[in-house]
Amino acid sequence: MDRGQPSLEPQAKGPCVIAPVRAVLRLRRRVCVLRKRRLLQPGTEPDAGTGALRPSGSSGTLRADLDQPKFFTFDSLTELSSRTPRKRRRRSRVVLYPETSRKYRPRTERKSRAQRCLLLLVAIVGFQVLNAIENLDDNAQRYDLDGLEKALRRSVFGQPAAVGRIMALLRDYLATHVHSHPLLLALHGPSGVGKSHVGRLLARHFHSVLEDGALVLQYHARHHCPELRPVQDCRKELAQRVADVVAQAEAEEKTPLLVLDEAELLPSALLDELHGFLQPQRSHHFHNAIYVLLSGAGGVEITHFVLQNASRVLPPHLHSAGSTQAEEELHTNLRELLAREHPLWHTAAIVPFLLLDKPDVVNCFREEMAGEGFFPEQALAEHLAEQLNYYHVAGHEFAITGCKQVVAKVNLLQHKPAHAGH
Repeated sequence: MDRGQPSLEPQAKGPCVIAPVRAVLRLRRRVCVLRKRRLLQPGTEPDAGTGALRPSGSSGTLRADLDQPKFFTFDSLTELSSRTPRKRRRRSRVVLYPETSRKYRPRTERKSRAQRCLLLLVAIVGFQVLNAIENLDDNAQRYDLDGLEKALRRSVFGQPAAVGRIMALLRDYLATHVHSHPLLLALHGPSGVGKSHVGRLLARHFHSVLEDGALVLQYHARHHCPELRPVQDCRKELAQRVADVVAQAEAEEKTPLLVLDEAELLPSALLDELHGFLQPQRSHHFHNAIYVLLSGAGGVEITHFVLQNASRVLPPHLHSAGSTQAEEELHTNLRELLAREHPLWHTAAIVPFLLLDKPDVVNCFREEMAGEGFFPEQALAEHLAEQLNYYHVAGHEFAITGCKQVVAKVNLLQHKPAHAGH
């Protein structure tokens, strides 16, 4: 109220109204002062008598005189300062997405680096496997085995089972360049069934695909080691020739071919030398080679086998049949027989060549006639085939000498021009 104007209310009610108002104003001014001085503590509370603030639980008092006191007095200030302030709990902020924006899922935990390394390792191993498979195909394509198989089936008559076994062994061995042991093929059968012919075809083919005649070795027992020559000289010569071939093949990263014809005539010392080439302790380049032994050993057993099984319920040509129990028995008997002669045949892949039927001999005549410049007339070939000797068993005619005499018979046609016109 303004002090200059007289009060409109009666004087009797003045002191009762003005005193509480002044008390409220004084309390307000004190609170403002305390806030400015930052002396107001959370534990203060107003005094019940005067309305002033005082700390709760302390012995300090606020002076009652409203004109003089302008500050607090604390007797136990050290007790208050010793209290450690409480740490405020930090509330987790709630992420609020605007309604107009897209909502994304929270990121998952990062994957371990070890898991990434494992995935990388799996990828590298898979790439290496694919690369190895491609290298296998490239190594097999170098030797053109499909062309070799076509040449053998076209030129070798009456031996489809033997040709199939040879090609299966070559494909499996030539799939890779590095090997733990060499491939030893042992072709056995009676005279004139095509063993030497297969050896010549193999040598001709490898000479062509390897583009180096030095990587193909053809060794004939009668020619390179006759009876009058010392066996030790033959052994040293064979060892040196084989070592030179395999060393050159290793330098060129190729697989050489070594063909030994008439192996049944080789002395035991030479067989021992060949057996030493197959041992694991020998240098690794001796293991990357193909050895082909052409032998007439076991020809009698093969002849007996064909004659005894010709009457069985089998396809018309026994040699065109698949793998049967009788053929497995033949392989077992041949291996036991040859192993008694020398342990070299324990590690050999034995391929038996069976007797030739008369239609096969006729095909031999036609093939030889075409090679010598004669017209391969069927009637003339059958006429020449009739001049040979045969085993007559169960409706079959098996040539005793096979195609051995075909070349001599065709050569006689040059001196008989009259027969060539028929």
